[in-house]
Amino acid sequence: MREPVVKPQRCAIYTRKSTEHNLDLAFNSLDAQREACEAYIKSQSHEGWRLLPAHYDDGGLSGASLERPALQLLLDAVRSGGIDTVVVYKVDRLTRSLADFAKLVELFDEHGVSFVSVTQSFNTTSSMGRLTLNVLLSFAQFEREVIGERVRDKIAASKRRGLWMGGTVPLGYRNENKRLVVEDNDADLVRRIFQLYLDLGSVGAVVKALDAERVRTRKGHRFGVGATAQILNNRSYLGEIVWKGEVHKAEHEPIIDAETFTAVRDKLAAAAIKRREPARNRVFILAGLLHDDAGHHMSPSHANKKGVRYRYYVSQALIQHRKAEAGTIARVSAPEIETAVTDAFPWEKAELRNRIARITLQRDRLAVELKLNGDNLAPEPVTIPFAWQPQGRRKGIAHEPSQRPRLDPSASQAILMAIGRARRWMAGLIDGSTSIEDIAAREEMGDRNVRRLLPLACFSPNIIRAIADGTAPANLTITSLTAALPHDWAAQERRFLSV
Repeated sequence: MREPVVKPQRCAIYTRKSTEHNLDLAFNSLDAQREACEAYIKSQSHEGWRLLPAHYDDGGLSGASLERPALQLLLDAVRSGGIDTVVVYKVDRLTRSLADFAKLVELFDEHGVSFVSVTQSFNTTSSMGRLTLNVLLSFAQFEREVIGERVRDKIAASKRRGLWMGGTVPLGYRNENKRLVVEDNDADLVRRIFQLYLDLGSVGAVVKALDAERVRTRKGHRFGVGATAQILNNRSYLGEIVWKGEVHKAEHEPIIDAETFTAVRDKLAAAAIKRREPARNRVFILAGLLHDDAGHHMSPSHANKKGVRYRYYVSQALIQHRKAEAGTIARVSAPEIETAVTDAFPWEKAELRNRIARITLQRDRLAVELKLNGDNLAPEPVTIPFAWQPQGRRKGIAHEPSQRPRLDPSASQAILMAIGRARRWMAGLIDGSTSIEDIAAREEMGDRNVRRLLPLACFSPNIIRAIADGTAPANLTITSLTAALPHDWAAQERRFLSV
């Protein structure tokens, strides 16, 4: 009888370690996992198993997400048909998420790939093997969630006790053995920023004053509006720590007294209320002033057609479906009527609204009632010629293009600075001149924050170009950019530029 022909099995080993601790050792956890997997593959050589030379190792990456560089390379090899069997030391090295594991098994089945764990005997081709895997993954996911809850509880308990739990060190302090200690020179600058805001009343004015005095941050950069506003709102300067909306007394010394901080907070709140004026009222300068000839208010409205925004003032009678009660003109082009009014009264918007009490729209003119002193009205309204035409007869009226919100320049600058910093860090790590711990100490931040920001060094040039020229979506933040960043540039652009 002929012996059955053994089909060669191309085996790829995947290893993972959640933290970077001890990864710099000559023989670390990844090496131990690989050694065990190699021994297992060698023991199956009679079945035609042979090891592929490629290494798929993810060090310092959580199993909670599939966005891991080595794992993505492994999956690409699976899709291209270059692997027959994936070998891991334990199931949770591949993933700790039951949902992600189901996706991986589906992908493996689709391409005829087997999956083996050298410390847990099962076969993914049988129903019992799948059940065993699902049970194991359920416990792995449970363990991950319990660890997360434990860490969050520890942070919450530490915050309640007033302990600083890492992160960016506020200006005015330095990190000494994971405690905030007042840095005298920087503390004086913080007090100066608070006093400048009380004197000038505007964050923008404070930034201009600091720039005129050539005051720079600890890293030599100019102060931005966002960073300055964050300083003014930071309760750490009161000697407090905020956690999930709760304020706790901190163990570090305050820099700002309660009276000054309260005065700044109240002034910021008043400015925020002023800024919350509806956007349509900031664009429509005649909002609240314009009426049709039947006495109804004419409210701002707009329509978007083929990427162009057309602005109108519309009678409230028409909006409320009472067309029969509307005046002779129920809808009028906003740019047309605003131009007519500003040509007759070349005032700023604030003065326009202070000196005009009411505008009545008629078919051939505008009747403008002016204020004299206080609320007293002029005896006769001023008449402005206005040749209204039905919409169908008007051509070429200038309207604003309808565009999605774009990234604020200050946010763009902050993101670009973070990307440049991450690139410098990455260059140092690659050439061996620095380490994660050295970077964290130099930048006065936690190791975790350094690892979170490092992926910014791997961005697509198209994304960086969009951030630099202001065409990136307005909702881009450093946090959103570093969350499970895809390793493929095309995938990055689909995620961040097609918003």
